[in-house]
Amino acid sequence: MNKRTFLKSVSLISAGLLASNSVQAANLSSQTTLSLKKPNALPRRGTIGVASPSAATANQKDIILAKQVIEALGYQAKLAPNIMARRGHLAGTDTQRADDLNALFSDSSVDAIFCLRGGSGAARILPLLDYAMIRANAKPLMGYSDITALHNALLAKAGIVSFHGPNASSNWNPFHVKQFKQMFEQQTRMHFSNLPKAEDELVNSQYLTQTITPGKATGQLIGGNLTVLTALAGSAYLPDFDGAILFLEDIDEAPYRIDRMLSTLKLMGALDKIAGFVFGDCNDCKPGRGYGSLTLDEIFADYIKPLGIPAYRGAMIGHIKRQFILPVGTQIELNADAGTLTMKEAAFS
Repeated sequence: MNKRTFLKSVSLISAGLLASNSVQAANLSSQTTLSLKKPNALPRRGTIGVASPSAATANQKDIILAKQVIEALGYQAKLAPNIMARRGHLAGTDTQRADDLNALFSDSSVDAIFCLRGGSGAARILPLLDYAMIRANAKPLMGYSDITALHNALLAKAGIVSFHGPNASSNWNPFHVKQFKQMFEQQTRMHFSNLPKAEDELVNSQYLTQTITPGKATGQLIGGNLTVLTALAGSAYLPDFDGAILFLEDIDEAPYRIDRMLSTLKLMGALDKIAGFVFGDCNDCKPGRGYGSLTLDEIFADYIKPLGIPAYRGAMIGHIKRQFILPVGTQIELNADAGTLTMKEAAFS
């Protein structure tokens, strides 16, 4: 290769790198400057669409129950076209699942979206969603567990509020119904405080909160399932952690894995940016066999206590019988002494 050809090649490579960096910068810029857009309120007797963006349902019973839940709440149910599709453990191909969500957001007859279930696979469809269209047709989407991928992507890429709460096939008990009616129908600025105790308890053990670091903090609520959230590390589908209130929960994860995932959040700089921290339930997060294990108390002492920010654990968030419906993206006040979260703004436009 002669000198002239070499210099031309270097110039082309540099131009390509600059263009690539410009695209990345534009993506980051749009992510950090995108204004928050709240969905329209759910009209009475409106239509709730049901999609399955993650794992396939094991049987048709889940579909029947989801439809019955929505009708019992007083709404019409509209099932996504591919809701019974299956590819391996997934509820259809990535394209089918993304198409269902895009269709429900663009459908003017659909007023809100419930996710059928969690499991795994929602992150696979994030590049296939039409975020500009979704922002233009902002409507409330609710789900939890693997739906964490959607909550974070919708906030980061479309700037819209979504709701971390029961899936359509969850056990909808009176607690969930009350939360739904207060949030979606009465549009209450919710004050999230654990129940005083279970009916069969003398003292509160099931709903006990524990202060990690006392104090109050206010910021944008972000978070969800710890495993799913940390799997998005390094992608464009995480919102800005700066000044945020971070909530986390998980299920069936040994403490060493909780430690590893909090280490990831620490190494990526996320924990050093947040203003407050709340951990919900960690269902069946028990040590495995081996040389012993750190406790969750020790893990929080290592990663959260040194931050010096208001923090507590034990909130009714996660894979539990009764869970809060949290408006992801809104301003929330955290009170670590009382173990409460309070909405500082409405969740709907």
